[in-house]
Amino acid sequence: MLVEELWTHFLDKIKNEINSASYSAWFNDLKLINVENDSMTIQVPMEIHKKILGDNYYSLMEEILFNLSGINYEINFILEEEMKIQKETSEEEKKLSTEIWDTNLNLDLNFDNFIVGDTNRFAKVAGMAVAEQPGKIYNPLFIYGKSGLGKTHLMHAIGNFITQNSNKKVLYTTSDMFMNDYIGIVSMEKGKTTMDYANNFKNKYRNVDVLIIDDIQYLVGAEKTQEEFFYTFNALHQANKQIIISSDKSPDDLKKIEERLRSRFMWGLSVNIDPPDFDLRVKIIKQKLKGQSIEDKIEDSVIQFIANSCQNDVRFLEGTINRLMAYTAMIVPDKIDLNFANEALKDFLNVNIYSDNSIGNIQKAVADFYHITVEDLKGKRKSIKFAYPRQIGMYLSRMLTDETFPRIGLEFGGRDHSTVIHACDKICEDLLTNKKLEMELNEIKSKF
Repeated sequence: MLVEELWTHFLDKIKNEINSASYSAWFNDLKLINVENDSMTIQVPMEIHKKILGDNYYSLMEEILFNLSGINYEINFILEEEMKIQKETSEEEKKLSTEIWDTNLNLDLNFDNFIVGDTNRFAKVAGMAVAEQPGKIYNPLFIYGKSGLGKTHLMHAIGNFITQNSNKKVLYTTSDMFMNDYIGIVSMEKGKTTMDYANNFKNKYRNVDVLIIDDIQYLVGAEKTQEEFFYTFNALHQANKQIIISSDKSPDDLKKIEERLRSRFMWGLSVNIDPPDFDLRVKIIKQKLKGQSIEDKIEDSVIQFIANSCQNDVRFLEGTINRLMAYTAMIVPDKIDLNFANEALKDFLNVNIYSDNSIGNIQKAVADFYHITVEDLKGKRKSIKFAYPRQIGMYLSRMLTDETFPRIGLEFGGRDHSTVIHACDKICEDLLTNKKLEMELNEIKSKF
């Protein structure tokens, strides 16, 4: 029997069973909304209809429906207003379910192309364990090691694995992005109340299943942001949501991060990624060459030469390979042997060790020029042999990068921003009269 037929016969039967006044009062304005399996939804005009029909007529309605259809229907009564609310809720849920969530993940970084060796094997295994059981094991996962060793790659690999194998909501961010959202969300959301701004921020960072935050060390000095991250961390951890953090230092060495945060960083598992050893560097080079035009031309001795020349930074290793490929594309040799590689990389390996204007590379260039170490620049010794190059390093970091005074101070041994300002003022003043200093700075800058 069709649904429309069933409803028509049902009303006819009811009309024959009760008096006309009762029918007019309680049944005349009913509307059949939905029949699904053994459930029937009927719209009623007022709340009192729910009570009267449920208390006085439910058994009769149930019996008539069973006699007509052979189905023992569960009858639900609903107001028009309730239907509207249900519809709006359903549409909102549908909108949320189809909304594209921006994970900020780089889809090209995964476990398949994360090259494993003795120096990063444990970190990879720990990352895979977390990816398979987010929120259930090693929470938080704290990954630390120097810049350019693959921490970010591993974090993206974990995030991509989770999104590909579950419906969990993942968010990758950096401490800078977190800080900017925290202090800048007011200006981005004009016309709303302060409470709205706070809610927007909390929805972004707390309404996730997995929060991945890179370079946590840059929260140093940002007390309010550290406090907000503390509350975010607690909210996620208490809800068994996975937290993954990276830093250039171990949790115990982040002395200028609040103690209550550092202690929480050690609740889960801390894993270190060391600079790649020779075997791992060779593996990385071969992986980067796979499928490239020079793969079949390059001799093993060249791969070993590059692996020996780039010992501490995977990014520099990649830059060296890119340089070799670019040079090969111009010259088009029959084979790439040691002589060709030496010619292609002779300037690059000597100069491009300072391959970009990062504070770390500026420190390397300044330290090399003045025949001291980067640790001397970051250290406490105040003799002019170390103090003046340190001021030059701070000055160049301010001139050649977009970094703030506090960030530069942090990179130079955790010094106060006022120390950096004084250093910049000092070098600017000396440049007015010291031509030798100007030449030295130009020579250092020429390496970039």
